[in-house]
Amino acid sequence: MRDHQRADGPTPGNLPLELDAFMGRAAELAGLARALDASRLVTVTGPGGVGKSRLAAQAGALRAPRDGVWRAELAPLRDPEFVEYAVLEGLALTDHTARPAREILYDRLADREVLLLLDGFEHLVDTCAELVAELLRRAPGLRVLAVGRRPLGVAGELLFPLAPLDEDEAVRLLRERTDRQGVTLGDDEDVRELCRRLDGIPLAVELAAGRLRALSPRRLLDRLDDRFRLLDGGPRDGLPRHRNLRTAIGWSHELCTPPQRLLWARLSVFAGTFDLEAAEYVCGGEGLPADDILDVLTQLLAQSVLGREETPAGVRYRMLDTVRAYGAEWLTAAGDGDRLRRRHRDWYLGLATWCELEWFSPRQAEVAARIDAELPNLRDALEHCLTEPGEAHLGQYLAGSLWFHWVGCGRLAEGRHWLQRSLEPVAERGPGEQARLKALWVLGHVAVLQGDPVTALGALTECREEAERVENPTAVAYAEHRTGCLALVTDDMPRAETLLRSALERYREIGELNSNVLMGQVELAMTRAFQGDLADAVELCEDVRRVCEDHGERWARGYALYVLAYAAWREGDLTAARELLTEGLRNAYAFHDLLGSVLAVELLALVTVADGDAAEAAVLQGAAAGMWPSVGLPLFGSAYYNAPHERCETMAREQLGDERYARGVREGARLERDAAVARALRGPGHGGRPLSAVPSPRGPVRGAVDQHEPAASRTRRGGETAG
Repeated sequence: MRDHQRADGPTPGNLPLELDAFMGRAAELAGLARALDASRLVTVTGPGGVGKSRLAAQAGALRAPRDGVWRAELAPLRDPEFVEYAVLEGLALTDHTARPAREILYDRLADREVLLLLDGFEHLVDTCAELVAELLRRAPGLRVLAVGRRPLGVAGELLFPLAPLDEDEAVRLLRERTDRQGVTLGDDEDVRELCRRLDGIPLAVELAAGRLRALSPRRLLDRLDDRFRLLDGGPRDGLPRHRNLRTAIGWSHELCTPPQRLLWARLSVFAGTFDLEAAEYVCGGEGLPADDILDVLTQLLAQSVLGREETPAGVRYRMLDTVRAYGAEWLTAAGDGDRLRRRHRDWYLGLATWCELEWFSPRQAEVAARIDAELPNLRDALEHCLTEPGEAHLGQYLAGSLWFHWVGCGRLAEGRHWLQRSLEPVAERGPGEQARLKALWVLGHVAVLQGDPVTALGALTECREEAERVENPTAVAYAEHRTGCLALVTDDMPRAETLLRSALERYREIGELNSNVLMGQVELAMTRAFQGDLADAVELCEDVRRVCEDHGERWARGYALYVLAYAAWREGDLTAARELLTEGLRNAYAFHDLLGSVLAVELLALVTVADGDAAEAAVLQGAAAGMWPSVGLPLFGSAYYNAPHERCETMAREQLGDERYARGVREGARLERDAAVARALRGPGHGGRPLSAVPSPRGPVRGAVDQHEPAASRTRRGGETAG
């Protein structure tokens, strides 16, 4: 589990509503902490905008168990199918296997002491309730702190209703927020009356503070009175606080200029966060020129309608769910929802195309961070393509174009979900056929890595046969390449070599060069190494390393370093082998590539025992054993890949004896993934000594990715957009 998503760190919830030091909430904070001591399931309920998420994060930090506090943010989800994936993501449980997400959760939480903060579940309550009940039953060390506007309705649930701020607290919040804007408020009756009218709801107070630069409290009260009178004849079935929050949002909406209202409505089409360039493309036009978007967006930011975040992918913006929902109603009422969703789809199709091209470049780390940040929007775009009549081919294109994210960044399970869904419709002849072929070979690739040869062979065979029928040489090359990869991991080295050499020749004939092509050359090198021709393997991988360095490619380079390290170990150069593996492990881990990580740890264990530290080698073998269940069949079930592992074990047992060896393996198996990678990177002689050696997942990104208009990006060779 990675630490960067812990709820006690910066969280997506502290946007524009952030009560500094949780002003006025000390009693509630203490009460919620006591509730967490009393029950394994606590649900914080209350109206939107009352500060539930922030209070829950603070309370979680006070009661953090041994294995940490982790947030699963559910508000951006539309499809109940993705609840389990969102929880996996929130818990930072990367898993490459074809196992169902729920089975992975059961397995990985069984012996952990974790507090799961489940935020924004109310629109998915049935799915969430069933999942939470089963997780609590199967994982005795799990506690759940749920946040929503209604109870989950699970047996044993302890409810913690959160009331709005009292009058004094609301006044202090309002004055503090206006102070930040250079506006000084007194503690007079108009200010107090304004806070009373807003019912002490923090979000409503925030919105009011954004208006007090232009209007006095008295004038704001007059506007708010008009709004309440308009609502007097409306439905009365809602709680007063819900009506008052909606009133406050509606009143803030009325005070917006027409361009601000239009942008507010159009921005509601985004899920999660978005950046300026996406807003300009998707929301520009039809009464709101793209060149004006920045100015209008800045105005909404100043009014607390939007929040601003600094992320590894650059500056991004977010709407609170309550504010987004209000904008979505206006978008629907304007009859513009379908057009905006199509523009949203087009932007993310373009973004995926552009990122696929840029994956084979020095911008690989930035691309990984960008796709991570955009995943909620990409999911919405995929869902749109796969549910709109006649757009299945666009879903196939989008799912296939994201191969680098599914394969290179630890998202195999989700990638397989979208690829299989996209391929469910009957194959379309004509323009959609090319996209279908690409989705087929990408599915085959994913299935190979998941250890599912039946699915892999079926998809790759269908791809090749259809590609030959329609004379698509690119798809033929990719299908042949991935079939060769399947032969490699199933120990058919002569067939693997034949297929991989043929595929590489096809790539040369069509001028294809990208990370996939380089991986084909690395895989060919592995077949040569396993068949005893180390010189040929080294020559192939040195060539890959040169090409990667010329293009700034890091992901495929890491696998080339693995083969070079294997050759160095075979030749007795342990120093070179360790240096190569350490660099490769850092790269793989930064991309969340579990396969690359665990292969490097396995070989580092062998280098370590050969270097004279059998005890540490046993720990590293145990650490690798703990990682393999999230990857697939250990060492692919391959005798060739397993030979170095067996040699390491034999040498370690000879030096330690069976009991000490088993003890070391158990110690390594208990390490969390971060700790296991850090241990492997320490080198000989460090043992359990702490060392800040692990790169942050994805790594720090120096500045944002340059933003173009990806929906208009041209296709060029190097990104496999034609496959």
